[in-house]
Amino acid sequence: MKKLILNISLIGSVMFSLGALQSCNDALDTNPQPGTVQDDGTPFADTDALYGYLMGNVYGSLEPSTAIYTTAVLSDEVKPGSGSGGQEFDVHRFFFNSQTAQAAAVWQNNYAVINHVNRLVRGAEAITPTSTADAARLSNILAQARAIRAFAYIQLESLYSENMTDPNALGVILLKDVPDLTSQLPRVKNSDIYSFIEADINYAKSVLTTEASTQYFIGKSAINAIAARYFLYKGDYAQAKTNAELVISASSAGGFPLTPATPITNAASGSTVDNSTWRAQFYAVGTSFNPYRSMWVDERRGETIFSLGRIATAGNGVAVGTYWNTNASNISGSPMWFWGRNLYNLLLAGYNGGTGGDVRFLVDRDPTTAANANYATLYPNNLPQTRTTDRLVIDKYPGKTGTNTRNDLKLFRLSEMYFILAECAINSNQLATAAGYIKNVRDARNYLGPVALPVYANAQAAWADVLQERRIELAIEGHRYIDLKRLAVKAGVTMDRNNTDDIVPTTNLANGDYRYTFPIPLSEIAANPTIQQNTGY
Repeated sequence: MKKLILNISLIGSVMFSLGALQSCNDALDTNPQPGTVQDDGTPFADTDALYGYLMGNVYGSLEPSTAIYTTAVLSDEVKPGSGSGGQEFDVHRFFFNSQTAQAAAVWQNNYAVINHVNRLVRGAEAITPTSTADAARLSNILAQARAIRAFAYIQLESLYSENMTDPNALGVILLKDVPDLTSQLPRVKNSDIYSFIEADINYAKSVLTTEASTQYFIGKSAINAIAARYFLYKGDYAQAKTNAELVISASSAGGFPLTPATPITNAASGSTVDNSTWRAQFYAVGTSFNPYRSMWVDERRGETIFSLGRIATAGNGVAVGTYWNTNASNISGSPMWFWGRNLYNLLLAGYNGGTGGDVRFLVDRDPTTAANANYATLYPNNLPQTRTTDRLVIDKYPGKTGTNTRNDLKLFRLSEMYFILAECAINSNQLATAAGYIKNVRDARNYLGPVALPVYANAQAAWADVLQERRIELAIEGHRYIDLKRLAVKAGVTMDRNNTDDIVPTTNLANGDYRYTFPIPLSEIAANPTIQQNTGY
């Protein structure tokens, strides 16, 4: 075997499996036993041991929250909050390089996941199923693991490859098996990574022919959603369309149709929206009457296709809410980051004092927000006071019953599939069809009823509308930074920070800036001299 020093995949895999990331098993009601697999390759004893490793070490080490956070801070989604002590201000100001901790953490986590899957696949080779049912279970375990490996490679490619649409562009390191501590491998072409991803996707599709029992496991629609996103990023619109359509076709029977904005009131809150009585009912964690709000506080599945479970009190995984709010998602909760002003303006415009009817404003911003209506004129020079007078509190991850900061990570939702179909339609110059897909999502989010069908004068206008709708709907879910890299030029727009989004003069990354691709971490380069750094770093 070739020598491969994969600093992150080897050491990281052991450390992640021993740490808090392993304990996602608590969310999934499993109990993997320590020692069921050895790092030296000792075979798994049976499918029970393999299943425990899948839950504890594969699902358990998958942690995309760092990527969600880092890309939000790098893009135009957030601005420094009143409770911040300056954390990641350097990233927000684009001082982003191979020594940035977050770039290394994202690399390390995804390769830890890949390494765990490789260990599971290798260990499964020694298992002899005891029955037909046991053989089917073994295949199912392998299919889920390989789907997660495909997802991890898609994450790496989307952030560390300079151009996913070019098969000959430089991709990431292809780790096919379990490396030893002295091995080294270079980065390979995207096409080599894609062949591996597609082999995993095809295997998972051949096995996972039914829906998973809950959104916390990979089933038929989850693997189709993974495939839809992958093919979209790759630029294979035909395959992206096919897979997104499969997900949407299965959504109602599968229990995850587009989540409606209604009912917007109940008997206890009265007929008025957004007064104090109404808020007590709408924002009640665990008992909200509104389906869209209930999805975000993890009371209902809603349109979630695949989610990483986060138990309120068990401490498994990262508490994603603490990235934005130290203690609670309100003005007294020491907010670390606020909504970026221009994104907030888009949310506010959709609501329009209640006459616009967009429920996302009500769900995504906490009502203790202290928005300064004169922010642009009062603070034209980005004075420090903007952090304490224009306080746009993020409430998308408010916590669930028993906690103010812990929420499931909703990695795939049905709305994204409609956006993928819209992009596919624009690529085929079917602008009215694309408009219909955007209207589907806007109708679901509007509690006043159906909205007008968008009309696009040309493809650029259509790309711009899709990009904007993705910005609103998928805010701080890990999409915006990648979407700007993919679509900004087509849409004729750029990153869109407001001049009050920092206490120093605010800048935006120009389209094509090298910082739309993550750097290969210095720790990896130091350990692996064969690896090539990305342009600009």
